[in-house]
Amino acid sequence: MKPVQVECKNIELAYGATQVLKGITLTIAPGEFFALLGPSGSGKSTLLRLIAGFNFAQSGQLMVDGADITRVPPWQRNIGMVFQNYALWPHMTVEKNVAFGLEERKLPRAEIVRKVKDVLALVGLTDFAQRRPNQLSGGQQQRVALARTLAVEPKVLLLDEPLSNLDAKLRVQMRQELKSLQRRLGITTIFVTHDQEEALTTCDRIAVMDQGVIQQIGTPMELYDLPVNRFVANFVGTINFIEGEIEHAQSGSTFSSTLLGKISLPETTLDHSSKRVALALRPHTIRISADNAAPADATSHNINVPGNILEREFLGEFVRYRIDANGTELIVDQSHQPGSEIFATGRNVTLGISAHALRLVA
Repeated sequence: MKPVQVECKNIELAYGATQVLKGITLTIAPGEFFALLGPSGSGKSTLLRLIAGFNFAQSGQLMVDGADITRVPPWQRNIGMVFQNYALWPHMTVEKNVAFGLEERKLPRAEIVRKVKDVLALVGLTDFAQRRPNQLSGGQQQRVALARTLAVEPKVLLLDEPLSNLDAKLRVQMRQELKSLQRRLGITTIFVTHDQEEALTTCDRIAVMDQGVIQQIGTPMELYDLPVNRFVANFVGTINFIEGEIEHAQSGSTFSSTLLGKISLPETTLDHSSKRVALALRPHTIRISADNAAPADATSHNINVPGNILEREFLGEFVRYRIDANGTELIVDQSHQPGSEIFATGRNVTLGISAHALRLVA
């Protein structure tokens, strides 16, 4: 399969007076595993269906492999889509389900048999060819749907929340298998999900969407470490916001808040008209120590503030604390190991914050 580039150029789509997609512009590289991530109603599934050809934009262009397919009907696009509910024919065997698209294209029988055999081997279902969908597990049904789509050798593979019907452990297994298969095939793949963990662990780059607008495009680490606004910071992972005001001067910028007082900030790209802003802080970057004691790594965690533990949750790999710090409520995650200190509810503690972990957002 030849990897192809997918481009959306200023796409606008509305249903009546409701604007669903607003100025969508993005480029997906050949062979890239790309995610559209966002909450329900963000426009991600609408954009995926537009790429498939199931709906059309009022303005803008959709390009695949350099060709404008904006008005091309879906059956002429050679784009494959795996649906959330798999859409398998219940009365057909696995083999017949996979062969369906090939038969519709009226390929020679020998070629159909060969392609079905090859793609079933690819997804590890050779021994299940004569079973029907109701005789398969959820993960196996998902592989059949994937095999049926890959059999027709699409230019682009679209995945519409294909793991949402699986239990937690199987989802982890199947997302690993999806990533491995995509790497082997090198096919350009667009994956829609509302699950941040799926997107972060599986995809090369992610477009975070909200209310029909792309908020940010980046690698998983870029989105997590360098969110451009509050929505991205809050949607990709757990976050604390420290509210305050920013003051700009020739010598640099300062941030003032009840919790941190006044601290200097590195050069910022925020609009200088912004005054009310926040510092975003990930829970795992904060260190807890006994009251009046500096954190063990005090050199890196160079801002110390007092706190009182309001609640505690044990989550296995880490303990999550909700802490009142001078009137600002913070979530703090501490790695758990056997014998590590657990702080009781109501206890006074010291929180160590690294200035390098703070991210300014408007």
